[in-house]
Amino acid sequence: MSTAADKADAGQASKPKDGEVVTQAVRIVASPQAQVAKHVHAVLLLSLFIVRFGALVSDPVSTMSNSIPIVMAIQAAYAIVCLPAAGSQAAKPAKKLRPGEKRKPGSESTGPNIAVTTIVALILSAIGALALHVLLVLFGAPFLTHVSHTFLCALHLAVLGLFPLLYTRGVSNKEWLEIWSSSAPLDEAFGGLMGACVGAWLGAVPIPLDWDREWQKWPVTILCGIYTGYLAGKVIGGNVAFGMRLG
Repeated sequence: MSTAADKADAGQASKPKDGEVVTQAVRIVASPQAQVAKHVHAVLLLSLFIVRFGALVSDPVSTMSNSIPIVMAIQAAYAIVCLPAAGSQAAKPAKKLRPGEKRKPGSESTGPNIAVTTIVALILSAIGALALHVLLVLFGAPFLTHVSHTFLCALHLAVLGLFPLLYTRGVSNKEWLEIWSSSAPLDEAFGGLMGACVGAWLGAVPIPLDWDREWQKWPVTILCGIYTGYLAGKVIGGNVAFGMRLG
């Protein structure tokens, strides 16, 4: 017998009585490997940031630039193991063959290509970093100076916050409209984006304070907030607030 959790599987959309399609929260893949990997993922990101913090303070541009390929690799591995790719729920499962029956050409499952989905999501995340750069400037980042600092900070935010959503949601206009209006259901991916954005905003608080500390320079505290907020939002959205809507 199928359970309610099975019917509300990752990325699936259900239809209420009035015929309106409702976006569902994306569940982590139900496998032992995925359950372990989601915790390893958080540990790896946190460890990388702590180990590289000293270098980040002394040379932000070089450190953020050298770290981004590692962060991309960690995010890609996390998505492949733990998250259902966009379109996976719409794919038709392969028909079970009877004894002696041969499979007909074209009858195989038409699920998404994981490699292509991952690469496209990473490319779109890099493009999205340009929009996030503009948003950071609008929220007070230096406009004519520290351009590389701001863009690399935006790129880290995009790879952490946007990539999992692009991997699981694709480019669905309806779902992204809900995401940008903060009305999408919370899950690990959306919770991570919300947490990273809130963390970036809170990370700006220490910058103008008259403490004269090296770590107060742009954008060290912003990046601290992004990583801390992303990991916190990921845990909250994937557990205690799973499926809840903010709007």
